[in-house]
Amino acid sequence: MRTIDHWINGTAAASTSGSYGPVYNPATGEQQAQVGLASVAEVDAAVSAAKAAFTTWRSSSLSKRAEVMFRFHELVLQHRDEIANLLSSEHGKVPSDAAGELARGIENIEFACGIPQLMKGGYSEQASTGVDVYSIRQPLGVVAGITPFNFPAMVPMWMFANAIATGNTFVLKPSEKDPSVALLMARLLQEAGLPDGVFNVVQGDKVAVDRILEHPDIAAVSFVGSTPIARYIYATGTANGKRVQALGGAKNHMVVLPDADIDMAADAAVSAGYGSAGERCMAISVVVAVGDVADKLVPAIADRLPRLKVGPGTDPTAEMGPLITREHRDKVASYVAGAPAEGASVVVDGRHNDLPPEGFFLAPSLIDHVKPGMKAYDDEIFGPVLTVTRVDTYEEAVELVNRHQYGNGTAIFTRDGGAARQFQFDIQVGMVGINVPIPVPVAYYSFGGWKSSIFGDANIYGPAGIEFYTRTKTVTSRWPDPSTSSVDLGFPRTR
Repeated sequence: MRTIDHWINGTAAASTSGSYGPVYNPATGEQQAQVGLASVAEVDAAVSAAKAAFTTWRSSSLSKRAEVMFRFHELVLQHRDEIANLLSSEHGKVPSDAAGELARGIENIEFACGIPQLMKGGYSEQASTGVDVYSIRQPLGVVAGITPFNFPAMVPMWMFANAIATGNTFVLKPSEKDPSVALLMARLLQEAGLPDGVFNVVQGDKVAVDRILEHPDIAAVSFVGSTPIARYIYATGTANGKRVQALGGAKNHMVVLPDADIDMAADAAVSAGYGSAGERCMAISVVVAVGDVADKLVPAIADRLPRLKVGPGTDPTAEMGPLITREHRDKVASYVAGAPAEGASVVVDGRHNDLPPEGFFLAPSLIDHVKPGMKAYDDEIFGPVLTVTRVDTYEEAVELVNRHQYGNGTAIFTRDGGAARQFQFDIQVGMVGINVPIPVPVAYYSFGGWKSSIFGDANIYGPAGIEFYTRTKTVTSRWPDPSTSSVDLGFPRTR
């Protein structure tokens, strides 16, 4: 059985805890490896390495840090196929999903390459007579990232690219379900010239997470995952005096007005609802059909589902892969099974499709007439189940979205520019798409939801990432008046 190790101080480090977790191939259902789960001592070793490396790394020039990021960017491009194969093997992503994840992750490396510009402060001459005031940005020290299984390449890049570029050192705790990509990134960073100890990986479970949250030498923690865990991360981390980014779950609504292009809306609902098997926090989970548009939209979505090919990532024609575990697959399927008893209508039942006999597959499901109070509406399903809620008016649609506990992303489909502009004004959600179903911001903006989709106010990556991983220092300076000096300075002694 292959064992997946940690990466501490520039080298692979075999786990000494004696505790291991299984790593499955979701497309076959077979265990392909085991991952060592870090002990407290192993987390401490990674933090110690990061702390020792910080003094030298933060003293490195901005041009040196940018150079490392440029080299890393090129290495990721060169190793795209290898990374994609790992994503397929351990997560189950099909080629298109793996390519999309990598593309969005690479954007964040590109943003971090501009660190000389991003770290600029401000300067005010003569704030008072003979007094200048200026601000500078400085790194925090050792920072950590705790990342989810659904984007094992992209989400770490959301974090460590900016964190390292700003002069911090980093400890990554990836998901134990698909841990190998983190080690490949560690090796590529080392090949790019990153000094040993600046980037470390500790595999693990709650033991590692809790040690990260309480460790006195970790200044900040970034997290992406479910809302209950995000709440715990934020509360525990801040109680231990840390800065915390904690992004939680979602229930993203796509509002479709009666004037929308039906084909465009149906295509968007299918790609956003079932892409990556629905295992993404920006997936569309609820279509809110306004007026009579559902009578055309629901059949249009249903007609597209038989053409959506479900298969393993090794199949270049597959458009949707398996779910991450058997247990999660069964939980997602239970929402389809329980929908009729709550008064909803199952239009397409993905449990009974012709699926690969092995692995954790579930075909796309479509449920109509879903209402608040039903489990399929209230819960974050995190799988290939799309629900449809019918309302009479635009105002009802907005009220429905705003009343939900989650506020991560939303979208509206319409031909009416005035309605779209009003929607972006009215809606209480952090990321809004107008005829765009998954409004994930490009890397030079920042990602973050509202309400129970985030804890605290720190969004992730982009400008917000630079702010999170640095603190501002303001300097007020006054120098002796050169006109009073007895030394010949070689220039007029006047101001």
